[in-house]
Amino acid sequence: MAAFDILITGGTVVDGTGRPAFRADLAVKGKKIAALGDLHDAVAERVIDATGKVVSPGFIDTHAHSDGALLADPQHANGLRQGITTEVLDQDGLSYAPLKPADYRMYRWYLSGLLGLPPEDLDMSSMSAFLANYHRKVSINVVALVPHGCVRVSTVGMKDAPLKGATLKKAEALVREGMEQGAKGFATGMSYYPNAYSDTAELIALNKVVAELGGVYVTHLRNHHTERGFGGGGVAEALEIGRRSGVKVHFSHYRTSAHNAGKIPEIMADIDQAKREGVDITLECYPYPVGSSFPLSYFHGDFHEGGPVEILKRLKDRKQRAGYIKQIEEMNQESGLAENSWTFIGVDKWKSLEGMYFRDVAAERGVSIAEMICDVIRDTELKCGFRGAPPQSSRLWRMVEQDVMSLVARPDYMIGSDAIPLGSICHPRAYGTFPRVVGRLRRRHGYKLEQVVQRVTQNPAERFQLKGRGVLKKGNFADIVVFDADEITDLSTFEDPRVHPVGIPFVIVNGRVAVDHERCTGVMAGEAL
Repeated sequence: MAAFDILITGGTVVDGTGRPAFRADLAVKGKKIAALGDLHDAVAERVIDATGKVVSPGFIDTHAHSDGALLADPQHANGLRQGITTEVLDQDGLSYAPLKPADYRMYRWYLSGLLGLPPEDLDMSSMSAFLANYHRKVSINVVALVPHGCVRVSTVGMKDAPLKGATLKKAEALVREGMEQGAKGFATGMSYYPNAYSDTAELIALNKVVAELGGVYVTHLRNHHTERGFGGGGVAEALEIGRRSGVKVHFSHYRTSAHNAGKIPEIMADIDQAKREGVDITLECYPYPVGSSFPLSYFHGDFHEGGPVEILKRLKDRKQRAGYIKQIEEMNQESGLAENSWTFIGVDKWKSLEGMYFRDVAAERGVSIAEMICDVIRDTELKCGFRGAPPQSSRLWRMVEQDVMSLVARPDYMIGSDAIPLGSICHPRAYGTFPRVVGRLRRRHGYKLEQVVQRVTQNPAERFQLKGRGVLKKGNFADIVVFDADEITDLSTFEDPRVHPVGIPFVIVNGRVAVDHERCTGVMAGEAL
């Protein structure tokens, strides 16, 4: 009888701690690492020859919008094939629990342009129920955060109302309950609704509960209702929440972009000062110069009240529609939307819009870009998503990438893909983030493999309290990636994004082979952590 279930031989171990790589064999028994060292006499049911390759902990994606995608497609090849064995969900406070059935159906529809449409009959009444929908039913491990949007929907509904008195107490109780049921913290996104209806005082109160229970506050910074945020929102508000609540703060997708490439000292100045003052801060980024979202984020305030049914009524009302078009036109003058592209269209009749520039769709329809956006939201009944336009200058693009690697060299950084794996022309980060950082950009900029691996394994495991994960050692869970350090790279591009990377032949999740010679095995070994 074999002593071990899996034996990985001849590989170079990069164990996740940042220490120098070393040659060793690794044995797996059940869900855990059973031995690490010279195991040349060992026998196992499955032997993987890793000669010439790296054996590392599975990569941990600290920011993924896979909440719905995993429920619709539990194989999740776009993440798994990157070497990702764990994803942190509920990002930007946009997810599905805790919600009553009617609220789940409403918010599921509202978020369909970002998260897709998972089954509508799922139990999302608590964080326990939410996690049960994934536990041993999907290919990767998942981590939950209590989502701000759901807390607000469950207390005051989809409307611009303050959380005060009894409603604030109820919200605090929901946050506490969610964390006691397994959530690792609390997440918000202040470009989105109903989150942006809040003020700083509300967020401080909710995060006092998070701090008490040792969790982390994950924030997408405010750019809506900035008058409600301390210091006008943004970094200042997030730091004030950390100072006054005592919570650990984690900044989502915080990096330079095309307009401030090369200015790392400027974007980090206030954060580093707060760290010197004792605020516990970590950050993440992804290696692309533009992002992706759903077009509801273009609109402010009352547009979102009442949810999808009321939104569609407003877009069909000529007078109200004119006001919303003006909102977008003002934004267009500032940021330029012409070369943004539709990534996801959830209605077959309009599927041909996927991959088209906003300007081209508008020209084809004979309307302005702002009118076109309103039309597409209406025609698809909110089931649409987009991405930004990358800079035309290769030099500028590469400056942003160099900044990303400089940030990842900091000990407080990690990688979150911000993946939205929807549509035929999705943002390439859904397929390429981790091999791009661990492979292409690491080699280009000459960073040590051990350092980069530590940032995508041990760092997030420690930040999100994932015990027994993120480091290869005896007794830890067998979440393992075998890759070729010289060949690992992303192949996903903006014009052809749904292409898997190369150089990652094996991925093991909880002791079971999930990717075998670059092919998904269909094993659903992921757990809710």
